[in-house]
Amino acid sequence: MTARHTLSKPAAFRLQVSIILFFLASSSAPTPLWSVYQAAWGFSPVTVTIVFGIYAVAVLATLLVVGSLSDDVGRRPVLLAATLLQATAMAMFATAQGVWTLLLARVVQGAATGAAVGAVGAGLLDIDRDKGTIANAVAPMLGTATGGVLSALLAQFLPWPTTLVYVVLGAIFLAQAAGVVLMPESAARRPGAARSLRPHIRLPPAVRGAALIAAPALVATWSLIGFYAALGPAVARRLMGSSSLLIGGLLLFVMAGSGAVTVLVSRARPARAVLLFGSGALIAGVTLSLAGITGASPLLFFAGAMIAGAGFGAGFQGALRTVLPLAAASERAGVLSLLYMIAYLSMGVPVVFAGLRVVHGGGLFTASREYGVAVIALAGAALLGTLVRRPAAAPVAVLAPVRR
Repeated sequence: MTARHTLSKPAAFRLQVSIILFFLASSSAPTPLWSVYQAAWGFSPVTVTIVFGIYAVAVLATLLVVGSLSDDVGRRPVLLAATLLQATAMAMFATAQGVWTLLLARVVQGAATGAAVGAVGAGLLDIDRDKGTIANAVAPMLGTATGGVLSALLAQFLPWPTTLVYVVLGAIFLAQAAGVVLMPESAARRPGAARSLRPHIRLPPAVRGAALIAAPALVATWSLIGFYAALGPAVARRLMGSSSLLIGGLLLFVMAGSGAVTVLVSRARPARAVLLFGSGALIAGVTLSLAGITGASPLLFFAGAMIAGAGFGAGFQGALRTVLPLAAASERAGVLSLLYMIAYLSMGVPVVFAGLRVVHGGGLFTASREYGVAVIALAGAALLGTLVRRPAAAPVAVLAPVRR
């Protein structure tokens, strides 16, 4: 490939941001459609949470195997395979004829995402560490918000509600794959690719203390997003007495959009301060949402989601900014993959137990209250841990604002 046909660094940066954004958009695209699938195929809320949770398990398993592969073979080969695999998952969703097809599509989608997140996150840091750290925190939330509301709008107002959004996203992934072919490689190849495929967790000594500080916040924030993505739409529709698909998409948009705005607003604040704010906002937002459920108030429920979303954004970016700047270039994909392992495990596993509680433990609102109390406890632990533990040396205490 000649330099003339290679993307510039700014273009490569934007391409990789778009990959994070649309990969996460595709993961949230089914959220407003759960009720459509349930009506068509007659499955229970437990099945919803299993279909949702198996995605997180697939991401986790893939991260364990190929999470650091791009540190050895380069970013481009991994991203090319991931975008093509994601396009395949969209084709499977678009042609799904039953629950088993949905499950398989979610597994393929999770594998594609697990392969991509470490490579693209490290690729952004290769190009610009400050901007890359911010993009790694903002793009997933923007993607989550975009996917939910895009899916809801297309399903509500256009034909083929369970097909069109996946066709659109599939076309985007094919275009991104073409862009990856033209993208310059930002990581040098090195021996050891086969060794990196053995399931392992890479936590270099330099980042271990920071990871201990960040882990509780990751667990709390991603447990929350799991609830809002899997069961939140059903809660919101019940509170509003409506079956509109837009309600589920709007809920996810409010929460994830609030998180993205919070990341941008707080990007120049010290990472520790952002972590503290995130934990506090999670506690306040979930408490308000629980008050909305108890008082049958959709206004309080959505207001709580907005505040909790701010906590999600602050907690997630605070965790990334605490850990990632301490990783060497050759360790970035592996460290970022470990953080995503914690995140996706926290997102996928608790929500399956919540689905079981919906069916066998008192219904949707009872399970939601119990889940909310658990998230508040986790956020409290994150808040206490951040207050008690101080890093020996502040890891990039203040990130410079994104330069234009």
